[in-house]
Amino acid sequence: MSPPLDANANANVDSKVLQYENFIHEVLKKDLQKVLEQRDSVYEKISQYLQLKNTIQSLQDTGCQKLKTDVDLGCNFFVQAEVEDSSKIFVSVGFGFFLEMTHDEALRFIEKKTSQLTAFTEQLTKDSAKIKAHIRMVLEGLRELQGLSDEPEDTRREIH
Repeated sequence: MSPPLDANANANVDSKVLQYENFIHEVLKKDLQKVLEQRDSVYEKISQYLQLKNTIQSLQDTGCQKLKTDVDLGCNFFVQAEVEDSSKIFVSVGFGFFLEMTHDEALRFIEKKTSQLTAFTEQLTKDSAKIKAHIRMVLEGLRELQGLSDEPEDTRREIH
C-alpha cells in the first residue's frame, strides 16, 4: 500500500522548508554578517583617518615643531616619546605601506582616502540591504509554502 498523497506532499513541503531555512541560516545570514563586519571595519579606518586629520590640523594651528606623545609598544604598554621635527609624518597608505608626507600632503591624501572609503561603505550598505531583502523574500516564500497567513505589520521586526 502506498502512502497517501497528502502525507507525501507534506513530507516534500517539509523537506523544502528545511532546505530554505538552512539556506537562510547557513548562507544569507552569514553573508549579511560578513558584509556588516566589513562595513564596521571600514568605518573604523575612516575614524582613524579623521583622528589623524584632527591631529595634523592641531599641529598646524599651534605651529610648534616639537611634539611629545605616547607610543604603544603593544599589549597596551606605552612609552613617552619626543619628536624633534613633526613637519613630516608617516601615513598608512594601505597594504602595510607607509609614506612620508608633509602636513598638507597628508591632509589631501586623507580627504581622498576618506571619500573613497565612504563610497565603499555606501556600497556595503546597499549590499546588506539586498541581502536583507533576499532573506525577507525567502521568508515570504516559506510562509506561502507552508500556507501561513501574512504577519500583521506590528509583529514584523527588522532582520539583523
